Amino acid sequence: MGSNTASKTKAASHEGRLHFPFPEPPGPGEVQQVAPGLLWAQIPLPFQLDHVNVYLIEDIGGWAILDTGIDNDRARTAWEALLTGPLAGFKFTKVIATHYHPDHIGLAGWMCERFDVPLLTSQSSYLGCLNIALNPGALEAAFYQDFYKEHGLTAEMAKLISGRGHSYLRMISPLPLTFKRIVAGDTLTLGARAFDVLSGDGHAPEQIMLYSAEDKLLLAADQVIATVSPNISVWAPDPDGDPLGLYLRSLAALERTLPEDTLVLPGHRLPFRRLHERCRELTAHHEERCLRIAGACRTEAKTVADIVPVLFKGTLDPHQFTFAFSEAHAHVNHMVERGELTWCAKDGIRRVIAA
Repeated sequence: MGSNTASKTKAASHEGRLHFPFPEPPGPGEVQQVAPGLLWAQIPLPFQLDHVNVYLIEDIGGWAILDTGIDNDRARTAWEALLTGPLAGFKFTKVIATHYHPDHIGLAGWMCERFDVPLLTSQSSYLGCLNIALNPGALEAAFYQDFYKEHGLTAEMAKLISGRGHSYLRMISPLPLTFKRIVAGDTLTLGARAFDVLSGDGHAPEQIMLYSAEDKLLLAADQVIATVSPNISVWAPDPDGDPLGLYLRSLAALERTLPEDTLVLPGHRLPFRRLHERCRELTAHHEERCLRIAGACRTEAKTVADIVPVLFKGTLDPHQFTFAFSEAHAHVNHMVERGELTWCAKDGIRRVIAA
């Protein structure tokens, strides 16, 4: 997920330039129509970003559910209010999970079993979620704690992040034993609509987006959100990865291939138009962060832990700090990849300095 600790982009930049056709979200137990045969609801989250958007798409013989919310009592209660309220009597045909973060796939297994419907998602999402479910304590291993320590965290903080910091990953109901794979380049037909299946990266591997060319409508998941930048993180199993580079590449592809007046239905916050403008804002936001890091590392080598307060102000709880640290690392790795920073190590601690 990660969006709950994602940084806000400057309000002035988006308020005057983006268009929000639905200025208020649906309330608890409510749905809102955003296009013919397409409904929007919000499910609460126990984080700073306190909701996830879920969508219902009219299908042959019923409705497809896109994304689900996290698996906890409050989210299940929210769904019960919908299912006994505005969705009473609805039949469901499938559950589509855009990516493996628990706020999007957490209740997929519960729903698939309850409604006896298949799960559609990318292979990366299914296997990534399954891996977490089968081995929920994997990131607490000493090897991964050493990863955090070599980038400047104390042993106590490394242990805290590896445990409590990743606890949200376990908030998922058991997945179905089978799934239907959807891949970028596919066409997914739901009722009268044909959706082009797109894939984004950086926030989550092989994140699925659905685009209706006829309606100029994009179900964007967490790839493009109006008022926050989705979290872009380096994780211990892929310590040298460049997720920020992948994310910026995905933004450029969306701007290049989809129309500016596309209606964007994101995984969080309000639907909006002016997709190209938002892609440019997000790109500029990350470039500004890289400039801040470059300034901090110009004359003195810094650990990733040293760079966290350069990007994030205020007190962070373990969950928030996990994302802040991992996002700082993503910017560092991207700058190393571009040749702007270089690694140096001393006494088992890794730092970066201007190249």
